[in-house]
Amino acid sequence: MRAVVQRVREARVLVDGDVVGEIDRGLCVLLGVSAADSEAEADRLCQKIAGLRIFEDERGQMNKAVDEVGGALLVVSQFTLHADCRKGRRPSFQNAAPAERAKSLYEYFVTQARRGAVPVQTGRFQAHMALALVNDGPVTIVLDTAEWN
Repeated sequence: MRAVVQRVREARVLVDGDVVGEIDRGLCVLLGVSAADSEAEADRLCQKIAGLRIFEDERGQMNKAVDEVGGALLVVSQFTLHADCRKGRRPSFQNAAPAERAKSLYEYFVTQARRGAVPVQTGRFQAHMALALVNDGPVTIVLDTAEWN
């Protein structure tokens, strides 16, 4: 699984002009599922994101996790994180999980995240979404469970 995690002041996702998910301070998580991923990767990634100490403490140091600052998560599926652009100019998405499998693992990830201490909002799987956010810092972290093995 791949995730692009952005520390945000606010974020919202719209489908057909309607807000389907919205948070104030927290983390916007763009989540891509590969064909090789399983629930084990989803568990590890969820725990890693929840524990990331990327919020500032009283001294201005990045020492606090999202739950320690009263933040929330906005989780948005994004299969394009698994684009392969090595050949030509048109990305290949053959490494992305098929839609049914990706949806299952995306929903599993969201379920696991909701078991944590922070509110979780989501986009809508396979919808054309408009994502608006204010990146705070900016702080953007890329996580890939394939690199952890």
